[in-house]
Amino acid sequence: MNYLPGTASLIEEIDKKLLVVLRDGRTLIGYLRSIDQFANLVLHQTIERIHVGKKYGDMPRGIFIIRGENVVLLGEIDTEKEENTTLTQVSIDEILELQQEEQLAQQQKEEVRKKAMKERGLASHADAIHDDFF
Repeated sequence: MNYLPGTASLIEEIDKKLLVVLRDGRTLIGYLRSIDQFANLVLHQTIERIHVGKKYGDMPRGIFIIRGENVVLLGEIDTEKEENTTLTQVSIDEILELQQEEQLAQQQKEEVRKKAMKERGLASHADAIHDDFF
């Protein structure tokens, strides 16, 4: 196998099933159809996989264009190992509901943390910036 520098190394991944993790935390799975010198990707038959605990749901997305700077992780999926997972697949509606519950719990936890910091006389950086605007 010859080494190809930079994004040229992605040429070997064309038409393979890939998992892509984005900066915003989303996980996409699809077939790589095209790349360019900026590592922009075109995925075909893309699904967005949402994980909550030991459950996951797949939301069909179709053709997906990804700006290269938003890619955190990219890797080929081994289809044999994909089938032998300990995770449970659930419906889209169920996983979205679980995701929303998890986000609400995270927000409540963050509010408790902010309150505790404020009681100790500490302010988070985001609060200080927000107060400067008003």
